[in-house]
Amino acid sequence: MDIKKYVIDLAKEARAGARSLGRASSAQKNLALVKMAEALKKRKAELISENKKDITFAEEKGLSKSLIDRLTLNEKRISEMAQGLMEVSQLPDPVGEVIKMWKRPNGMTVGKMRVPIGLIGIIYESRPNVTADATSLCLKAGNAVILRGGSEALHSNKAIVKILRDVAKAEGIHEGAITFIDIPDREAVMEMLKLEGIIDLIIPRGGEGLIRAVTENSRIPVLKHYKGVCHVFVDRDADLIMAEEICFNAKVQRPGTCNAMETMLVDEAIAEGFLPAMLKRFEEAGVALRGCPKTLSICPAVTEVKEEDYYQEYLDLILNVKVVKDMEEAMEHIAKYGSAHSDSIVTMNYDRAMRFLREVDSSAVFVNASTRLNDGYQFGLGAEIGISTDKIHARGPMGLEELTCTKFIVLGSGQLRE
Repeated sequence: MDIKKYVIDLAKEARAGARSLGRASSAQKNLALVKMAEALKKRKAELISENKKDITFAEEKGLSKSLIDRLTLNEKRISEMAQGLMEVSQLPDPVGEVIKMWKRPNGMTVGKMRVPIGLIGIIYESRPNVTADATSLCLKAGNAVILRGGSEALHSNKAIVKILRDVAKAEGIHEGAITFIDIPDREAVMEMLKLEGIIDLIIPRGGEGLIRAVTENSRIPVLKHYKGVCHVFVDRDADLIMAEEICFNAKVQRPGTCNAMETMLVDEAIAEGFLPAMLKRFEEAGVALRGCPKTLSICPAVTEVKEEDYYQEYLDLILNVKVVKDMEEAMEHIAKYGSAHSDSIVTMNYDRAMRFLREVDSSAVFVNASTRLNDGYQFGLGAEIGISTDKIHARGPMGLEELTCTKFIVLGSGQLRE
């Protein structure tokens, strides 16, 4: 097979789908999403059958139980996929929204309108539900999508895409709007990343290694976040009961996520009164603790933290603990070791809270709330395609509005340039 030609042909078909989808009405897109949800549930036996092929392959390769669990499709997960499509169908359509208008002295009116980005490439690993989630969000925002999932979910992804394309075609949407690269060769990804002028944006979803590989090889703009090294700073004016609940939630509620706390920073003014009970609670929850010398002087049983630990995204029940002189030192630590993802301060001091919000340069900054809340659904966006730590175009949870761009519109009555 000529992989280069194969990928280019698929991308050109997807580009045609983008032009078609850009003309689709909100009603047409919403109906298609509802029909897709119904089709996933109706054809669940087909999905489960294809998924079993991937499970068998994963077991033969010796993949971990957690990875196989992420890969597995059952009736409950198929219902959840379908429900996700239904929910996206009910969200407001951002396409065509005029977000600002102003009048110029010559009488012409200038405005900005939300429009689709065009063709979005999604490169992702393991979980086949990403296929349906990414498709629904891109489609609702008027974008065609070209998908490249991991080899371990090949049969599952192909089956999901076939169902979605069948519905799109039946509803008058160009089936190229949902395109899947169905060969596992890494060369296919490399060719995909060269298609500037055809693909408008690449969004990688997966581990840091995948995201770095995509970023280093892409000629197309990439929206990304490498990792989530997130912090909670417990200020000297914190409500310590609140602080304990926030810190525990930020680390323990779901440690394998990008918005889980990896380092807890504690103001030395309250460290002796806060740390013993807090660290005991963490230990009882199975958290492995690594502390700075000041932490060890208060709680000697804690393992000593190493410099390189502060850069780590553990995605596990492991936590760094550091006692800092004040908020200034806490912010310096976040600036040096953080990944600009999610950072929080717990304090009842208004001035320090506002300064923390202004000066901590992360995609989401919290006052008196857990970093685990950095999520599109929790923010009221309805859904998200990922969390971006970039600063250009989109930052933080990426909902439907972040899957559009804007264009200027000008209403005149014969104005000319003098």
